[in-house]
Amino acid sequence: MNRTDLSKHFFVSFCFAVFGAVFGIVASARTTAADVMVGTNIPASQQVALSRIDHANWNALLQKYVDQQGMVQYAAWKRSASDFQALDQYLQLLSHSNGQGTKEEQLAFWINAYNAVTVKGILKEYPTSSIRNHTAKVFGYNIWKNLKLIVGGKPVSLDEMEHQVLRKMGEPRIHFAIVCASIGCPRLLNEAYVADRLDEQLTLNAKAFFADPSKFRYDSKSGVFNMSPILEWFGEDFGSSQGLQLQKVSVWLPDSAAQQAAASGKGKMSFVDYDWGLNDKK
Repeated sequence: MNRTDLSKHFFVSFCFAVFGAVFGIVASARTTAADVMVGTNIPASQQVALSRIDHANWNALLQKYVDQQGMVQYAAWKRSASDFQALDQYLQLLSHSNGQGTKEEQLAFWINAYNAVTVKGILKEYPTSSIRNHTAKVFGYNIWKNLKLIVGGKPVSLDEMEHQVLRKMGEPRIHFAIVCASIGCPRLLNEAYVADRLDEQLTLNAKAFFADPSKFRYDSKSGVFNMSPILEWFGEDFGSSQGLQLQKVSVWLPDSAAQQAAASGKGKMSFVDYDWGLNDKK
C-alpha cells in the first residue's frame, strides 16, 4: 500500500469512527430520555373492567377549565393544587383498568386517557407556547413517546394510545376527539366521553371540526376541499382514495353544497396550514 492509499485508508477509517461515535450518541439519546410515568401500578387482582371506571371527575375538570371552543385555562388549572391533584387521581383511577369491555367502553376510555395525559403533560411544562416545544426528535424528552400512563400494569405512551390502540379500532372519528393541545387540533370536548353517548359525542365533535373555517373550507367554483392536514396524515383511516375519504366525511360537513359534492366522491383535497400554538385560554 503506497502513501496515498494509506492516507485514504486512514481517512476513511477516521470518518467511520466519527460517524459511529455520533450515531452512538444519537442512539443513546433516543433510548436514554427519561420516561415520565403517570398513574400507578395496580396488581392484576385489583384491576377492574372498563364498565367500572367512572369518568365523572375528569368530566368535572373539563367543565371547569375548558370552554365550548375547546380552549383550556391552563394557568388557572395549574394554580389550583386541589384540581392539579384531582387530575392525578383520575389518572390513577385509569390505571385500575384491565382493558376489558365493549368497543364503546374501550374507545371512550382511551380517548379520555389520551386527552387527560396530554393535559397532564402540558400542565407539567406550563407556561409553554406549544406542545412541539416538548417533542424532541433526537435528543431528550418527547411528550408523545416518554410520557406514559400505566394501565393494567403496563406503561402506554401517547403515541401508542393513538397508533397501537385507537387507530386499530376502526373508528376514524377518533381524529376529531383526541387532542394534542394545539389550536390546529379538534376542540377538546368539555365533557368526558362515555360509552352510552359515544356515537353522539363523536359525531358532535366531527361536525364542530368541519364547521371551523380554519380547518375546512369548500370552494364550489374550483371543486377544492380545503382540509385540515389531519385528513392528509390519517387519510387512510377514512378510505383508500381521496374520493372514498370525501364520501366518508361528507355527512359531517357544514352545508348541503359541500355535503353533496363530497358524497359524489369528486373534487380535490388541498390542505391548510396546521396551527401548533397552544390551545390556551388566557
